[in-house]
Amino acid sequence: MASLLVLKSSILGDNSSSSALIDELVNNLSNTTSIIERDLAAHPVPVLDHDIMMGLRGSEDLNEGQKLALAFSDQLITEIQASNTLVIAAPMYNFSVPTQLKNWIDLIARAGVTFAYTEQGPKGLLTDKKAIVVTTRGGIHKDTPNDHIVGYMKTVLGFIGISDVEFVYCEGLAMGAETAETSMESARRTLLSLV
Repeated sequence: MASLLVLKSSILGDNSSSSALIDELVNNLSNTTSIIERDLAAHPVPVLDHDIMMGLRGSEDLNEGQKLALAFSDQLITEIQASNTLVIAAPMYNFSVPTQLKNWIDLIARAGVTFAYTEQGPKGLLTDKKAIVVTTRGGIHKDTPNDHIVGYMKTVLGFIGISDVEFVYCEGLAMGAETAETSMESARRTLLSLV
């Protein structure tokens, strides 16, 4: 059975287009696929700071907060390792990914665990996985210099070993009801075809 890790990151709750697309996908696949679902806005991941960063290095002399952060990071990484495919909601907020998604990335990008430094440079350790990034936007940004999400997500996922990355675009959501509905329908079809 295929296994999916589904990450939501929108702060818009019931008004989120990216979450709506993800929810429809989960409903369509729940009988045939093992799904781990994590809502990074409803259940936020801690913000990386000096204390947590030192804890993620895993030294023996950790305080209680660092031990909790390390255990949580291990759990997030185990979820990736257990999945064949990651479906990541990455709505565009001010031309980038939401803080909630960035916080997750900061806790799963760990030297010696999800990537390794080698003589040839960094090498990702989470291989043989696919990622589908669902990116929703109020305007039209695909293939323009304003689209920083595609390059960033390809880079960070490739850094941890996931080079098979596809994007589902849902654009023009603030450009009128007809444009929004057409874009949502196209994104629904594309997303279902990719999983």
